[in-house]
Formats: sequence, C-alpha cells, structure tokens
Amino acid sequence: MKKHFQKALMYILVLSSTVSTINAQNTNDTIEVQKPAQDSMITTEIQKNNLNYKSLIIPTAFIAYGVAGLMMNNLKQLNISTKVEINEHQPTQIKLDNYTQYAPAVIVYGLNAAGIKGKHNLRDRTIIYASSQLIAAAFTMPLKYLVKEERPDRSNTLSFPSGHAAAAFSSAQFMFREYKDSNFWLSLSGYPFAIFTGVYRMLNDKHWLGDVVAGAGFGIISTELAYWLFPKIDNLLRGKTKSKNTLSSTMVMPFYQNKIVGIGWVKTF
Repeated sequence: MKKHFQKALMYILVLSSTVSTINAQNTNDTIEVQKPAQDSMITTEIQKNNLNYKSLIIPTAFIAYGVAGLMMNNLKQLNISTKVEINEHQPTQIKLDNYTQYAPAVIVYGLNAAGIKGKHNLRDRTIIYASSQLIAAAFTMPLKYLVKEERPDRSNTLSFPSGHAAAAFSSAQFMFREYKDSNFWLSLSGYPFAIFTGVYRMLNDKHWLGDVVAGAGFGIISTELAYWLFPKIDNLLRGKTKSKNTLSSTMVMPFYQNKIVGIGWVKTF
C-alpha cells in the first residue's frame, strides 16, 4: 500500500505543478495588436483568464483528507466505523446515485430551456461541462489503479477516489459557476444532489468516507480547471489563426499510460 500511495502522491503533485506552470506563463503573457493611428503603434493587453487559487482551497483540503485517510490510522478507523454504523441500520441499497451524479448539469440545461439563462450559451456550457467530466476522469481513473484500495464490499480494488462523487461535485460546481452571479441561491441547489450521491456511494457499500471526500475535491477542481481552460479550447475549436504578432505559447500536460506517469510538452508558434 505504501508503494501505491507514493505513486498516487507523485501523480497528484505532477498535476498540481502542471497547473501552476501553465497559469504562471499565462499571467505573464500579453498580446500586442497593431492598429494604424497616425503612423503609431497601439499596444493592447488582452486580459487573461487566470485560475483563482482561492477557489481551490476547499477542494484541495478534501483531497488531502482523502489521501491522509489511506495512511493515517485514526482516519482509517473513521472509515471503518462509518461503514459499521451504516451497516447497523441496514439501509436499502438503491442505484439512484448512478443518476443523481449528473442531476445538477441536467437542471442547468432545463433552466436554460425554460428561459432562466446561465452564464454561457448552449455551445459554450456544453464544452465546459464535457471538459470538466474529462478532467475528473483523468484525475480519478489513474489513481484508482495506482492506489488499489479495496472497496468496502470487496468487489474490487478500485475504491479510491470515488468517481461518482467526482462527477457529482463537478456537476454541482458547474451549476454554481453558471448561476452564482445571477442567482446565488439557485446556484447552490446542485450540491444536495452531489451530497446525496456521495452518501449513497457509502450506503451502497461501494466507497469509504475518505474516497467520497477526495472524489468531491477532484470534482470541484475539475470544473474550476474546465472554466479556466475554456478560452483556449474555444479558440482551438473555432480554428482561429494566430496573427504574426501573437506570442508563441507552451502547454504542459500530464499523462498516464500503461501505469506510467509523465508530462507531455507542446509548443505552438
């Protein structure tokens, strides 16, 4: 377990350093636009979409708790006692958690169809939501095979972190980001579905408490990253050509393949 924990920790650190590197580069980048104005050069600095690190504090704490629960005896015992408490009440196992993980996103589309507009149009919010789900999967799936934590029901060793919780909290954060500026209380209504999903992953004996908490953290971070990356993805999909005065950019992305963790480097000119 210690070896798997070290691999998982290295993977998380690689992802964190990648985000910091890309964001630091974007903070310093400017784009010069030339316009004729009495034979002079007008330089316009285009504002960058920087990642708000304050929004990462809570989900990072969730992830840290989940990782600590893999090694610290007190937190391990809390996982076990939570399972014992659940089993004592013998709750009915239902599969609603397979659907409630996506409920907040479905509500966003429903509200927009009903005329309650969010922050983005249909195309843009679809790109953002799809990106958030892909990022969440990129976080959770490799870690499941690196950590190899056994599920409470002993069905396999893919317990940490909870993919359902990651998808659910990613969806809830998506709803929050779409409506927080126009209707704050409405923006919070996706979180009960996310919490329900996480609780029922434990009630259905599929995850430990630490798995769910870590999954929630990964889900929230995934959506924050999706909003941050959206302008780049949007430009790529629209196929906009760069002017000769546009500065070159570098993107560094982590990868996981055949149980190997690494970093990919792409340079555009």
